Amino acid sequence: MLLYFAEYLAKHYANVHFFGFHIFQNLHVLQYLTLRFILAAMTALALSLVFGPKMIATLSRYQIGQQVRVDGPKTHLPKAGTPTMGGGLILVAMVLGTLLWADLSSRFIWILLVTTFAFGLIGFYDDYLKLVVGNSKGLAARYKYLAQSVAAIAAAVALHSMHSTIAETSLYVPFFKTIAVPMSAFAFVVFAYFVIVGTSNAVNLTDGLDGLAIMPAVMVAAALGVFAYATGNIKFAAYLQIPYIPGVGEVLIFTASLVGAGLGFLWFNAYPAQVFMGDVGALAIGAALGTVAVIVRQEIVLFVMGGVFVLETVSVMLQVASFKLTGRRIFRMAPIHHHFELKGWAEPKVIVRFWIISFVLVLAGLATLKIR
Repeated sequence: MLLYFAEYLAKHYANVHFFGFHIFQNLHVLQYLTLRFILAAMTALALSLVFGPKMIATLSRYQIGQQVRVDGPKTHLPKAGTPTMGGGLILVAMVLGTLLWADLSSRFIWILLVTTFAFGLIGFYDDYLKLVVGNSKGLAARYKYLAQSVAAIAAAVALHSMHSTIAETSLYVPFFKTIAVPMSAFAFVVFAYFVIVGTSNAVNLTDGLDGLAIMPAVMVAAALGVFAYATGNIKFAAYLQIPYIPGVGEVLIFTASLVGAGLGFLWFNAYPAQVFMGDVGALAIGAALGTVAVIVRQEIVLFVMGGVFVLETVSVMLQVASFKLTGRRIFRMAPIHHHFELKGWAEPKVIVRFWIISFVLVLAGLATLKIR
């Protein structure tokens, strides 16, 4: 939005000056993605910090607070009543940051915004049923999964139907510069569907401790932004031997807004948390990361960089499978972050160690840009 306004001023008022300075002439600089990346991140961060206290006060006033499981770690009991559904703050800051600084003619931007909003709406309704209506189970699992499936398939179909190059629908394997597997329409839609829905639910499972999910999500988003910038630049793509996709560099603005909004939310979500994300934030952020990975053709790299999310999901799957098959539990409690808590690790220690693991995995993912 502001990009168009700046271009208009630079074009029609280039000769206007104040005290000898042509203040509108240099607005063309906003065409640079790197500058808008910084501005988008700072805008989303500022919005989060400004509106965060007001949102927390509103949630507290309406008594929209966290419900704590009685069979969980005893250290969580004092968290009962802490305002939740704070992920709405992330969504608002992220969307506004994107709308203000992105090129709104980009199909990638609109697919990302609509998909993220759709998953956020699903999470919001689930949180609403749990916290406002008083339905402890929230939205029934089959209906939640159905809604997620519809949103993810719609995003996948949109991406495939709008693709302009074969690179946009091929599967790329990291570390190998010659392996690119063209996918049929059906294969692409199914694969993208599992990436988007899987990432959404993986982030949601990870969101169990103060700041545990948001910081890895921020790191992964920042790394995916690097991939988006390189993939959308024909010279960088050729040098790094990665697929070149025209216009995909604009996704960098979306990831920048996610980074800024996420860091702003972490200001209030850091231990001890003043607010929790809730499904409205976790489902949306996970879907956003998955959709970005599909757009920049780095789904396998997302699997590596989001290793913490994968670990949390696998721990739940193993726990359920083991209990159903043998009647025994592998972990003291799943997801696995609760297992370490019950082993005696302090919550901040679990959080920071998972952050460190995420940082290492993100670096490993970024290394695939050069090691081929």
